[in-house]
Amino acid sequence: MTVIYGIKTCDTCRKAAKALAVDLHDIRANPLSREQLERFYQSFGAALVNTRSTTWRGLSEAERGREPLDLLTDHPTLMKRPVIEKDGTLYLGWGKDVQAAVLG
Repeated sequence: MTVIYGIKTCDTCRKAAKALAVDLHDIRANPLSREQLERFYQSFGAALVNTRSTTWRGLSEAERGREPLDLLTDHPTLMKRPVIEKDGTLYLGWGKDVQAAVLG
């Protein structure tokens, strides 16, 4: 089973969902549980937090210094996306390496 976690307005998430022919789990409309975020963070570490996002740039220095999981809980759009779960394995992003792994 394949699940894509992202945001429906994100072009990259939509491309991944179309290529894999699966529905997108919109993390803005249906926020992830703390357990899901912890699992993602264990797999990807700091890479899970998108420090190039508009949301990140809008945060104060004090906010940026908070624990990553707390930030992701309060600001779901800080998550780098998409996160793809295929047959129990997690993938981050939609680069050529991820595409080869999930489409091959």
